Amino acid sequence: MTSILDPLQLGNLKINNRIIMAPLTRMRSKQPGNIPWELNATYYAQRASAGFIITEATQVSQQAQGYPGTPGIHTKEQVQGWKLVTDAVHKKNGRIFLQLWHVGRISHSSHQPNGNLPVAPSAIPAKNSGTYTADWKPTEILTPRALEINEIDLIVKDFENAAKNAKEAGFDGVEVHMANGYLLDQFLQDGSNKRTDEFGGSIQNRIKFPLQVLDAVIKVWENDKVGVRLSPYGKFNDMNDSNPIQLFNYVLDELNKRKILYVHMIEPRATNAGGSDQDVKDGSAPSTSKLFRKKFNGIFISAGGYDIKNAKQVIESKEVDAVAFGRIFISNPDLPKRIELNKELNSYKRETFYGGTEKGYTDYPFLS
Repeated sequence: MTSILDPLQLGNLKINNRIIMAPLTRMRSKQPGNIPWELNATYYAQRASAGFIITEATQVSQQAQGYPGTPGIHTKEQVQGWKLVTDAVHKKNGRIFLQLWHVGRISHSSHQPNGNLPVAPSAIPAKNSGTYTADWKPTEILTPRALEINEIDLIVKDFENAAKNAKEAGFDGVEVHMANGYLLDQFLQDGSNKRTDEFGGSIQNRIKFPLQVLDAVIKVWENDKVGVRLSPYGKFNDMNDSNPIQLFNYVLDELNKRKILYVHMIEPRATNAGGSDQDVKDGSAPSTSKLFRKKFNGIFISAGGYDIKNAKQVIESKEVDAVAFGRIFISNPDLPKRIELNKELNSYKRETFYGGTEKGYTDYPFLS
């Protein structure tokens, strides 16, 4: 029987367990410049016992930024900052992938070059969503402007350059963020993509730009060092599609053709349900792993609302190959050891998730 603590062959990497650190936005890069620094290196190195780490989402350009304090991978200073992080993780015998990100409409003009409007497939705002201005003030989402066709190639190039920078920074691989209502997901789903040109309408058209991005990244890294994150049925950032099963089956067919390393798929969940301090799966939502796992030929990583018990169950039943943990990895830097020894977990502190310094970031206790 497969165990959560069993090793897993991840392309040419053999990882020590199936406990993955999920990408977690923490808004603690050095300012000005959105540069990773020593504090971030300490944080990731503390968690190097994960099977592998997927970094917080990292903007591929200034236009791609949506929140203050999030790191980039498009300047020399950012590349050098990430080198501090990868060196620190590798010294602890860890593995780390960079998540490549463009937020699209989930931004504010204060983050944009020259104060421009955020960009999107269509000029449709994300209802009931919000972000922060560059000076950390909560703000409603603006109505974005629709990308011109000639701008799409430029964003593909931004992803390609970011992938090259990630290689220079010493990462073991990259993950293309096609989930959570950010730009590539906005193109995939017909609730946000109302284009009438070659990048809108049919599934084949809507997937065209995300696949151009993926192909550009694969050209830099090769397919066996590239993963993709997807969120079928995710409602975050006002996302919806008229036929998610057809859409994401088609997406997985295309990923199979490219023989990418893994797909990282998010289970729908109700965050902080009922005002409690727990994140639980939405029982009325379909299971994405049950719906889509058999469709994908590579490594299948699942994330979203897992506790240790049900993570062990889905791995032992071979429903998934590995599970990505978020919040409990924040508060338990030695999570694999705690699972191995069946030790109590530290509770996380929501009020320290975003922004700040060491508190709630690098000060969670390890086992004695």
